[in-house]
Amino acid sequence: MNLQFLVLALCFGAGVRSQKYSRELNEQKLSDIDGKPVEFRIAKLNQVWEKAQRTQLSPVRQSELHSDLKLQEKDELQWKKIKVEGLDENGEKEAQLRRNFNVILAKYGMDGKRDTRPMENNHLKDHETKEGDIFEDPRLNKLWNKAQTSGKFSKEELSSLKREFQHHKDKIHEYNILMDTVSRTEEEVHKNEISPLEGDAKEHVLHQKHTDLKHRMRDLNQGFDRLRKISHEGFTEDSEFREPRVIELWEAAKRANLSDDELDSLKEELRHFETKVEKHSHYQEQLELSHQKLRHVEALGDTEHIKRNQEKYNNIAEKTREMGYKMKKHMQDLSNKISREGLEHNEL
Repeated sequence: MNLQFLVLALCFGAGVRSQKYSRELNEQKLSDIDGKPVEFRIAKLNQVWEKAQRTQLSPVRQSELHSDLKLQEKDELQWKKIKVEGLDENGEKEAQLRRNFNVILAKYGMDGKRDTRPMENNHLKDHETKEGDIFEDPRLNKLWNKAQTSGKFSKEELSSLKREFQHHKDKIHEYNILMDTVSRTEEEVHKNEISPLEGDAKEHVLHQKHTDLKHRMRDLNQGFDRLRKISHEGFTEDSEFREPRVIELWEAAKRANLSDDELDSLKEELRHFETKVEKHSHYQEQLELSHQKLRHVEALGDTEHIKRNQEKYNNIAEKTREMGYKMKKHMQDLSNKISREGLEHNEL
């Protein structure tokens, strides 16, 4: 009896030490084989981040890239566990991760190409950007100019509306990036060098990309319809949210055939999420201001003053990245939740 107790005690102690060791290992700053600190556990993500720091990306864009890479890292580490368990037999998740990574590279100009993709969709061709246009898409510029001169919006409402226009512009850009990757995959599929087995795999990936494109185009059309309605009619008194990403999730939830109770619960969660989005936007503004001040101080050459401002800038940059990752992860979770619950209702 005493022997059994001793064995159990030793096992328990070893388990506790093992958990403590794993926790301490995870909390340590990551480093490479030379002992240099690195940001990510995955080598290719570190390479992208190091390249970004050598380029002229603005502080806010660097912060956005860092958050996207953190999200990509989380998804890839989860996929590795899934792969070990044999739960991605057809490679669908792997293909999606590769596609997401390529979108990140192109989105931030890290794919080694000069970005010549127009900021437009299939219905927007052969236009010239006029001086004073800020969205490059002529339909967006027309709506924005109409909204500005309509007298239906307060200064704060115009600011909210402009964020919606910018968000829509970014989504168009991401759509064109994805469409570009689909075109490249189609070229690979139709090459004669690949084996029939490889061809089948490529066809599966291509099908997934076309499905993604179809969904994104639907979202773009619905988003533009919303912008057109608001530009003509103004914000209604019962407008639930102000932030574009939150509005997008709420519109998706209303289309998902959820019950009134489920919508009420989700609405409350989206309000909390909107607060998180607004806080992140505030930190992005502070990061830009801090960077401008740092550049000004560096020009003056006061070493001590530079050091203090550099520390302040680094702290704000780190906080902005951390908040950006949490915000994007929360958005991903909400989007998955809405899709999952909507699917369950449709199957009933």
